[in-house]
Amino acid sequence: MAVAELGPVVLDCPEPRALARFYADVLGGTVEGEGDWVDLRLPGGRALAFQAAPGFVPPKWPAPDDSQQFHLDLDVKDLDAAEKAVLELGARPLDAEDRTRTFRVYADPAGHPFCLCAC
Repeated sequence: MAVAELGPVVLDCPEPRALARFYADVLGGTVEGEGDWVDLRLPGGRALAFQAAPGFVPPKWPAPDDSQQFHLDLDVKDLDAAEKAVLELGARPLDAEDRTRTFRVYADPAGHPFCLCAC
């Protein structure tokens, strides 16, 4: 028997509402809240949350000697179209040169790594 259910994944960041808006543009959903805590309610009932962290330092990618903290895998049907969209929304490529792979790695506007996956 499970002890708990997974709640929202919470991302520390300098500007919670701005980062929630970025992910709402990528994933859909509704941004709720202001200030130090903002929720993104996703279609299907899932959620991401964004918490203000004044001393936030983004993770490094790749950095085997430094912590990545975590990353999100976002499933897509068309890598090229998804890449174009996230770059227009403010993402930046971290590891997206190899076009033979089924995934590409980007950083969101706060520096968190995420992968677009056509797996």
